[in-house]
Amino acid sequence: MGALIVLVWGLGPFYWMTVTAFRDSDYTFDSTPWPTHVTLENFRNAFDTSRGNNFGKALINSMVIGAATTAIALLVGVLAAYALARLTFKGRYLVSGLILSASMFPVVVLVTPLFQLFTDIGWIGEYQAMIIPNISFVLPLTVYILAAFFAELPWELEEAARIDGATKLQAFRLVMLPLAAPAVFTTAILAFIAAVNEYLLARLLSSGATEPVTVAIARFSGNDPLALPYAAIMAAGTLVTVPLVIMVLLFQRRIISGLTAGGVKS
Repeated sequence: MGALIVLVWGLGPFYWMTVTAFRDSDYTFDSTPWPTHVTLENFRNAFDTSRGNNFGKALINSMVIGAATTAIALLVGVLAAYALARLTFKGRYLVSGLILSASMFPVVVLVTPLFQLFTDIGWIGEYQAMIIPNISFVLPLTVYILAAFFAELPWELEEAARIDGATKLQAFRLVMLPLAAPAVFTTAILAFIAAVNEYLLARLLSSGATEPVTVAIARFSGNDPLALPYAAIMAAGTLVTVPLVIMVLLFQRRIISGLTAGGVKS
């Protein structure tokens, strides 16, 4: 019963968004709980650029920002997590605490200083103005998940590689990193979703040429300047959400294994 409540609570809004996306705009506020007056016009309107919307370009921007953020966060996060989990040095727990506390820092506090900084160096409206802050937000999550996993990997495997003549870097790259693949894959998905979903900073730091889908959808305009095109907004939201939902469903076992890996000693 509890699982059913959670399922309805989580998928209910997504289901209603999808139903509205396929419903004729004249019946947007129809309360029928199943699809009626089905049409694809809303999806065509979502990609229509005649009203100043550029949803197609925004999709590409989100992919660029999300992919760059994920790649850099993984590159830095894997090395940092391995160092925190496998190396002994003074202040290790302090560093771990600072990294974890960074994930709890409210984003709204950073809006003004980041806007001022990027204005001074001429980055407003550029991709890096959104990628760099996103990295700082997803990096703590990356380090937290991977450090817990690396800490539970058996030391004997690394020591065996060292005895066979491998350097520390080779032992990490050839032995430990492949074993961490489930956790790395999980972290990549979570980091990508977090980067794509970011809105507040993207709204202030992006331009029309670099705005992601979150900003593009928020400023959708229709034929009537006084009314929001709800049906087109729902269609755009469906196009953004459905691939993420499908990806999570396809790789749910790997995601779960990555999140739970390291939680129990073997």
